This record gives sequence, structure tokens and C-alpha cells, in this order.
Amino acid sequence: MHPSDAATAATATHCPYCALQCGMNLRPEPGGAGVTVEERGDFPVNRGALCGKGRTAPALLSSRVRLTQPLVRTHAGQLEPATWEEALDAVAEGLARTGRAYGPDAVGVFGGGGLTNEKAYALGKFARVALRTSQIDYNGRFCMSSAAAAHQRAFGLDRGLPFPLEDIPRTGCVILVGSNLAETMPPALRYLTELKANGGTLIVIDPRRTRTADQADLHLAPRPGTDLALALGLLHLVVAEGRTDEEFIAARTTGWEEARAAAMAHWPELVERITGVPVPKLRAAAEMFCAPESAMVLTARGPEQQSKGTDTVGAWINLCLATGRAGRPLSGYGCLTGQGNGQGGREHGQKADQLPGYRKLTDPAARAHVAEVWGVDPDDLPGPGRSAYELLDALGTDVRALLLMGSNPVVSAPRASHIEDRIRSLDFLAVADVVLSETAALADVVLPVTQWAEETGTTTNLEGRVLLRRRALTPPAGVRSDLDVLHGLAARMGVEKGFPTSPEEVFEELRRASAGGPADYSGITYARIEAEQGVFWPCPEGSAGTERLFLDRFPTEDGRARFVPVSHRDADEVPDADYPVLLTTGRVVAQYQSGAQTRRVEELNAAAPGPFVELHPRLAARIGAVDGSPLAVTSRRGRAVAPARITDTIRADTVFMPFHWPGEGRANTLTNPALDPVSRMPEFKVCAVRVEPA
Repeated sequence: MHPSDAATAATATHCPYCALQCGMNLRPEPGGAGVTVEERGDFPVNRGALCGKGRTAPALLSSRVRLTQPLVRTHAGQLEPATWEEALDAVAEGLARTGRAYGPDAVGVFGGGGLTNEKAYALGKFARVALRTSQIDYNGRFCMSSAAAAHQRAFGLDRGLPFPLEDIPRTGCVILVGSNLAETMPPALRYLTELKANGGTLIVIDPRRTRTADQADLHLAPRPGTDLALALGLLHLVVAEGRTDEEFIAARTTGWEEARAAAMAHWPELVERITGVPVPKLRAAAEMFCAPESAMVLTARGPEQQSKGTDTVGAWINLCLATGRAGRPLSGYGCLTGQGNGQGGREHGQKADQLPGYRKLTDPAARAHVAEVWGVDPDDLPGPGRSAYELLDALGTDVRALLLMGSNPVVSAPRASHIEDRIRSLDFLAVADVVLSETAALADVVLPVTQWAEETGTTTNLEGRVLLRRRALTPPAGVRSDLDVLHGLAARMGVEKGFPTSPEEVFEELRRASAGGPADYSGITYARIEAEQGVFWPCPEGSAGTERLFLDRFPTEDGRARFVPVSHRDADEVPDADYPVLLTTGRVVAQYQSGAQTRRVEELNAAAPGPFVELHPRLAARIGAVDGSPLAVTSRRGRAVAPARITDTIRADTVFMPFHWPGEGRANTLTNPALDPVSRMPEFKVCAVRVEPA
């Protein structure tokens, strides 16, 4: 190859945003002016299709919108440029000083679902080996932790989808619960259109008639917070109408009698009163789901981000098990993971209760295995720490210093004003990020780190497919990788070895640490990923990988899936005279998560320039709202103001706000941090509010 050809050769890699991890090619522009995104039709997940966020992702690589030098807060209170040595010294001293004064658990670590597997692994190891703290969790706790907990209870294993996306168009019916794929994962919408083209049916459950719901054969619009009753009502109908698969139940499950009894207490008329979904629509949904030989239920944040999210997902799993729609080809329950590495991010140690390979931190054998890989005494590993919201809530009191990587809780956390106050009360805060997010702006030290196109590393998409992002260009001077950061901090804290800066070297250690665990990556290598377009876990050494789970047995002690009896209960808050309306939150197609990155892309901002309050014409008429005029939305936690967007595509008792913006229109000022007792997921999706013209 001629040198000039090499300089402009395209690099096959993956999008930095959602859990589809769409394949793309990056081609350097002449003169080193950046990179251009090109379609990559050979990657099976998106087959070349990209949404606007993926197409415009290179805009974030510009030095105009990103951090390119460390910042340290001066005695005058300003963030000023510093050298890397000064910045790392300051972080190491701030963390060590706090640990000496108050004990290791006074130092916290908060990670992100966008970190590569290598970074997530190294961050968890850093917390437990270098800092010796138990106080580590990550923003993925806000993503799909309820589905993960329900997966574990029912199946003994948590992988978002137990089958590849390519199976969806080939099934007979899909129930999509609380997901707006058309806006959150646009390239995935083709799987639903192909499903319908193949003669399959689509049921969408959402309190709003979204662009995705417009594709449905049947749209059910329950009150926010009543998804559990809806699932139980459908299971009641399945039992009453004799549609259960008794042979499958007897051969491959346990706990059916108790789960059936719980479901039978939710008769259709009661479910209609709770959810607002008419009985004829409930009966139609049960018929559509049971009529074909195969069917799937897919959930997303709607039913999961509730104080009963684990039970809600469990009810949908029970429906699949009762009808034999699990552990069989083209059937099953799956969760549509949100964040780019939401799946891999929780498998390898940055979650409060887990060690690499999805091992339990309380399991002596797991501790011994990982400790041997790390070269430490198992007794020196700390125990489980606080979950994400509980960790953030403890800042400034029990947790006095925090190292934060790849998250922006000032915008993304529930009860965000309170969390912002807790962050401000810290003795010391260090943030590693690519941009000066709202949280980074409060830090004592800000470390500028590399982005997706400037580094190599693996991610695990929503299918459980381990992928390789490849470095396509050199990062700006003054920017280092997160692995470099952890290496430098560990050395300053007396841990000279064990934190390499090479992603592949970290991955090789991750393989050993995960070997024999539920999420076994030991048979996966960079070379295999590249040759096979990704490798599905679990993949022990010598294995081909596991594209489809549960076909022979479930990974429980007896090989059977477990029904869990659940019953409906109200959300933590219900409407009353002071707060008579329900608020639900979500995303729009042109922005992503807290918006820290997408709000810096001109094309995306032009498409979605700011927050809004979506409400029904009847509610608008009752309170005197005018389309485009500012509305005040008030909950027990605070007040947000944004323009009214009046539409008949939402329930009249509900308002919707996207959560991508800070400031006056910050939706998470309002949201309720009530936690699911199992997953510790906050109840983002439903709270009681008052709505009035501002």
C-alpha cells in the first residue's frame, strides 16, 4: 500500500452512542482535518444504517467542543489549565488525603455505561485494589438494572437479549413494552418493519402514541406506573382462556402454582380500572401474542425505571414462561439495553456488588478467583457498596471524595437538584471526561480523556455480542486515555503494577478474571472479534460463543426457569389534589442521555434545541396552556419550566418531558428517587406533578 493510501484508509469501528453499537467506517480527511463517517454494510446489526447521532459523531472530536488540557481549581475558585503531572498529583493527593482522614470508604468511584469493557474492568480494580473502597457504582444502575435483576431471578443469567436481533423479524408476535425504538435506536426499527412484512404482529405498550407505536398493529396506552398490572392481566387471560403451555411449564420451569395464583387476582375489569386499557384491547393482545407458534416480549426503560421495576419485568417473563415463549427458537424475553456498553459495563466490576465475569462480590470462590488474577489477598477485597443513587446521596457526608468517569449526574440523576447539592458538598471531586459537562464544571480537577475514535477497546452490545472499536486517529496533544489516568493514579498511590495502559493487555487480564464466571469472556480475543464480526458471550476458552441462550437448559441449579409470584402495587407517588398529573420522561431522537455530548453538535441542536412539556389538548384547555408558551411543572422535589407542546398522542392525565437538558428545563429536577427494593433502580418513569402556565 502506498503511504498516501494508508493515510486515507478507512477504519472499521462502531458508533459511540447506544447499545446497538452500529458498525461504521471512519475515513481520515486530507490534511488531518478529521474523519468522515461512511456506511459499513457488512456489520449485521445495522447493515449500514445510521441515525443522525452516529453520522455526526465526528463533530465531537473537534477541539472547539472538547477538553484538551487538564484543569485544576485554584484557591480563587476558578478552573485553570494545569500540566498532567500537576493534575494527577492533585487527584492522587485528594483521594489519599480523604482515605487517611476518614477511612477508605470515604472515597467513592462513579463510572459510566459508555466506558469500554477494559475501562470498566480497570476502574473496578482500581477502586478495590488501589483505593480499597467498597463505594463504587455506575450510571448503568439507572439503565436496565431492574431487567437484570429479573433476568437473574428467572433465568439465572442476565444478558439483555438471549438471541440476536436478526431473530426478531422471524417470530410471530412482538410485545414491545416502554420502548420508542424509532427515536432511541432508529436503525433497529427495521427489525419491526421486517417483522410485519413477514406477517408477524406488533403490540406496543406506551402511554404515548410515539413514532414506534404508529407502527403497531395494537397500541395499549396504560397509565404510567401500571405496567405490572397490565402484564398480570394478560397472564390472567392466558390462564382463563386455556392458552398456557402445560408441557413446557412441567418440563422446564418451577414455581408456576404460586405465580398463577397471583396472576388470577388481576381480572380484566380490575386491570382496566388500574391501567385505563379497555378489556377488549387486553383480550386482543392476549390473542395476538398466543396465536402464532413463536413470540417475544421486549422491554425498555418504561417498565424498568420504576420502584417495582424488577417485579414488572418478572411479570412479563412469567407471561413468556406460561406460554412456552422462552428457551425456544424465535421466542423469549429480552431487554433493550440503552447505553453503549450498558451490558458489558456491569459485567466486569464497576457495579457495587459485582466482580469481573458477572461474579458476586459476596461469593468466596469468586473473590478467591479474582484475587488470584489481581495478585491480592481475597480478604483484602472490600465487600459490596452502595448502589448508584445511594452513593450519590451519601456524597459530602459518608463519602467525602469522588472520582467520576464518563457520567453527568447533575443532569441524569433523579432529584437532580439534591444530587447537585451533594456533589457541591464534597471535599474533593475529580472528573475524567471528553467535554466540560455540568458535573465536570463543579470538579476540583478535570482530566481530558480520549474518545471512541481515538482509542481501541471492546464493548458488548444489547445482544451480548462483544465488539471491537478501533483507533482511527491520533488524539489531540494534552489528551490521555482513561487507562493512562488509572495507571498514573495507581502508581502515585503505591500500586506500581497491575494497571497497564494497553487496552489489549487489559482485555487479556479481563479474559482470565472472567473465566468460569457467568459472563465468561475467556475464549474471546481481539483477533476473533475482528474475524467474526463480534463474539457472543458466554464464551469459555475453546467455545464458539453462545449466540442463543437457554435452548437446552437455563443456567439455574436445576436447569429450570423460575416463575416468581408478583402482584400489582401503586407507584411510590400517585396523583392527589396538590399534584394531580403524572409525569413520565424519556428521550428524543436528536439528543442522547444527559446531552453533554450531543448538545455540542450543531446539527443535532437544530433538530432538538431544548426541553419541552408534552401534554394533551384536554389538559391544556383545563389549565389554560398555549402551545409554545412556558409551562411550569412542579413535583415534591422542585420545579422545571419549558415550552408547552400540545398533542393528542399522549394520555390526558400525563405529561412527558425529555431529560437531556440542564438548567430551568431539567426534567430530573422533578423525578422521584424511590428505589426498587431488589435492583435499586430509581422511579424515573412516574411521579406526581402540578402543571400550570409559568
